[in-house]
Amino acid sequence: MQIISDTTEFHIDSPTAVALGKFDGIHLGHRKLLECLLKVKERGLKTAVFTFDPSAAVYFGTAKKEITLRDDKRRIFEELGIDILVEYPLNADTAAILPRDFIEKVLLRKLSMSYIACGSDVSFGYRGEGNAELLVRAGREYGFEVEVIEKLFLDGKEVSSSLLRQALSDGDTRLAERILGEPYRITGKVETGRRLGRKLGFPTMNIYPDPARLLPGFGVYGTQTHFDGTTYPGLTYVGIRPTVTNERRPGIETFLFDFDTDMYGKTITVAFLEFVRPEMTFGSLEELRRQMLADLRYLREKQVD
Repeated sequence: MQIISDTTEFHIDSPTAVALGKFDGIHLGHRKLLECLLKVKERGLKTAVFTFDPSAAVYFGTAKKEITLRDDKRRIFEELGIDILVEYPLNADTAAILPRDFIEKVLLRKLSMSYIACGSDVSFGYRGEGNAELLVRAGREYGFEVEVIEKLFLDGKEVSSSLLRQALSDGDTRLAERILGEPYRITGKVETGRRLGRKLGFPTMNIYPDPARLLPGFGVYGTQTHFDGTTYPGLTYVGIRPTVTNERRPGIETFLFDFDTDMYGKTITVAFLEFVRPEMTFGSLEELRRQMLADLRYLREKQVD
């Protein structure tokens, strides 16, 4: 996959099919949009995802924590078979471009766009005044095809990044998986911790995600951990460890069933499958150890694997 980043000066010679959006979370709505893109790839068009970096929420200071960081987006787009990813710089100049100029000067001239897929609530250009209706009108004028994707719903609720964000904050991994079409995953490099888990009989792998990354609600989860092409069931704690430290940096600690290998410095991916219990403060390390044993018994009985 070709990645065009940190520049506004580029030109794609071949006709492209473009997906325009924020892609925070890459949920079922996003995937439906990308499926439309891949279908028209059969016509010989290059598929291109166009998004802004940083996002408008980050640039304008209204950002919440991101569900999917840039490296994760790149991995997902490449796995799906996207040919080109444009991470268009958002700055004072590009934020001020008029919607019609954005269509003419960026999508048509730079990307050679002949097809575009977008959500019904898409916005672009100065003050977000560009919308799907403008794209449809411009398509008739300039001769490019526009496919507007209507919203999806789950249990009467609109599938959106906001719904996904709320599900994750609530620890509702089942709903998050339905919204995403797959379990919520976090990837990171294993760091050296306090080795307290090992002393308690539960050696853990610790990762500390980017502070900009949205974490599931603090607590204990049944998880699958992926590395070196293998998947391992286990138990994962997300939080700030109030029983053993005053540190405020949240982390992710994973204990794998029947596994005790030094993983420091290796990259792992943790998939969150089931919420077990919220974060708790214990009166002693022995109380903590007993609770961890209870958590493990519960997960083994549930056969989270």
